[in-house]
Amino acid sequence: MRRRSEAVIGSKTSHAWRTIGQWINGTRQPMVRMRVCGVLAALAGLTLAAACGDPGRAVLTPSDGEGGALVGTIRGEPRTFNHLLAVENETLLFSRLTQASLVRINRTTDMVEPWLAGSWESEDDGRTHRLALRPDVTFSDGAPFTSADVLFTFEAVYDDAVGSPLADSLRFDGLPIEVTAPDDVTVVVRFPVPYSPGVRVLDSLPMLPKHLLEPALRAGTFRDAWDVTTAPTELAGLGPFALESYVPGQRLVFAKNPRYWRQDAGGVQLPYLDGITLEVVSDQNTEMLRLEAGEVDLISGGVRAEDFGGLARAAHDGKVQIHDLGVDLNADFLFFNLRPEAMADDPRRSWLQHRDWRLAVSHAVDRVSFANTVYLGLAQPIHGPITPGNGTWFTPELPKFEYDVQRADALLAGLGLIDRDGDGLREDATGSPVRFALLTHQGNSSRERATQVLQADLSQLGIGVDLVPTEFGTLIERITSMDFDAAYFGFLATDTDPAGNLDFWLSSGASHFWNPNQATPASDWEARVDALISEQLQVADLDRRVELFNEIQTTVAENQPLVYFAASRLSVATSTRLTNVEPSVLRPHVLWNADMLAVNPPQ
Repeated sequence: MRRRSEAVIGSKTSHAWRTIGQWINGTRQPMVRMRVCGVLAALAGLTLAAACGDPGRAVLTPSDGEGGALVGTIRGEPRTFNHLLAVENETLLFSRLTQASLVRINRTTDMVEPWLAGSWESEDDGRTHRLALRPDVTFSDGAPFTSADVLFTFEAVYDDAVGSPLADSLRFDGLPIEVTAPDDVTVVVRFPVPYSPGVRVLDSLPMLPKHLLEPALRAGTFRDAWDVTTAPTELAGLGPFALESYVPGQRLVFAKNPRYWRQDAGGVQLPYLDGITLEVVSDQNTEMLRLEAGEVDLISGGVRAEDFGGLARAAHDGKVQIHDLGVDLNADFLFFNLRPEAMADDPRRSWLQHRDWRLAVSHAVDRVSFANTVYLGLAQPIHGPITPGNGTWFTPELPKFEYDVQRADALLAGLGLIDRDGDGLREDATGSPVRFALLTHQGNSSRERATQVLQADLSQLGIGVDLVPTEFGTLIERITSMDFDAAYFGFLATDTDPAGNLDFWLSSGASHFWNPNQATPASDWEARVDALISEQLQVADLDRRVELFNEIQTTVAENQPLVYFAASRLSVATSTRLTNVEPSVLRPHVLWNADMLAVNPPQ
């Protein structure tokens, strides 16, 4: 028995709009956009007649105004031009613009849709899928795309010498997907075990050009191929744009890929835009000022709570439109370095890596006050990685470590951490002060505020916290090399289904922040999570999958390797000249469907 999926191109989905009051109350009734703008205006002390554009405007086609370019911002720079080697936001965005996968998760419908594979047939064994590649697709340099490129990409991602962080989400019970190619336009993927999400996982893997990268893979130099010093002429992809130039620290400029394979519903060649420029703007205040002034069309992330007033004024002037997306799927978290060998010679290891230490820290923070201070009330307390924004997988029934100073004090005392000399700071059994260094993202105002709140709350318990705001690239390097005591950061989910983020949940995963890439689970509870994930992925019934995943979330919450405090509300803002915007709660919020974006012609 086989199930067949066919391509649907050019469909659109509308978005529900909510007032800030509805955000706080957690209701989800659709609202017209003017209501949202009115609330923003009230916050800014303004009276708006038409602060926001019409969210239901028709798709712009070339007959309405072809071409043009947009300007956006990014807060960091890609670490590489090869997504197989890095998963941070900037590298992911580069990949989304210049490359393509076999299937795509539509970021507004959350459904899998055919992409480079125009259709597929799935066997009822839950393991085997036969994909038909679109004919006559070429890379941006003119080379044909065939099944040989698919086989090569899978070979590269699984190569131990490459060490791709994407491989973790493409292994099941530790085994890779078997990929074969009966001919140039057919690919058969066979999972080693039944896998209920099916081909959905293939959204995360961009197809790479064998003709350009195979020599590097054979020579063992793949990790050096396509680094950020590579000339644009040496790159090729299947995405809507191609890199035209890169000035480190300043900007990336992308030009339309004239060989892009996709057309709109009317048969018009995509993308509509002639180009995209991404300016590197690390300071959030500068980024917002440029958006309000009409200098850029979109910013890299969501709107900060403190920026709503200025944005309402810019909306009143017809310069921006604000898109409310509800509760963010991603929430920042505090985590400690739990890799034993990373702190083998550190006398603090006995308590800094202890579960009771993490529970004490979790009890020491008032989450309601945290949400009000860090996010100006536009957030709600949470206790685990899945936020209320992910309706299918969120559960409110997690263990909760409510604000309880007495409980926190008892846990710390149980570890032998008491104030021995009366100076207000606890000491351990050796007399060493109880303090740690806390890294976070320099220039990210909410993260910097969050660490200041944590520092203040923990100081009330006699814990010293040394704040270390760190430039983004350096921060990533220190986290990935396990060179830190603690960090306050975030994980950007690439899918609403947790099956798409196995590198986060599995002990062997590269994004298992507190102790990544474990050869074997370092704790009994992590071994339990690994086993539950394996079971959960093989279950076809969604309700049973949710039940098993709730047990996974509960196990993680009981051990607090990541301490969560609040999930913010998410809004994104774009210039009013940008149209066909279908913002997503997943990043990139706007550029996920860059081939459909367009700019209004000058009036």
